[in-house]
Amino acid sequence: MRSTRIVEMLEVTEAAALAAGRWMGKGDKHAADRAAVEAMRASFNGLDISGRIVIGEGERDEAPMLFIGEEVGSGGERIDIAVDPLEGTNLTANGQPNSLAVCPFAPDVTLLHAPDTYLN
Repeated sequence: MRSTRIVEMLEVTEAAALAAGRWMGKGDKHAADRAAVEAMRASFNGLDISGRIVIGEGERDEAPMLFIGEEVGSGGERIDIAVDPLEGTNLTANGQPNSLAVCPFAPDVTLLHAPDTYLN
């Protein structure tokens, strides 16, 4: 995997965090989540990847989502992606610290394909 790919994925994650941050303390967790998802999806679609979301977010709470099986990118290197554009929607909405945007990725068919489930 190219080292520039790491920087690109960092920028995808940063886009989600910055978009959600505009909703910090405004009391609307759904708007914050939607902003993060839309920014992450738009950033992915600007990359020369053939990405597949293998662990998505939103299925359980019907939030705006990057869903499992969704294809992102404009074509290129095949990769698996796990996402949570905004972990800590309530924290963000209430103006509290410690929310996250996450986006682990790996070569095609190397990440565990898992349902929208919390694990211990």
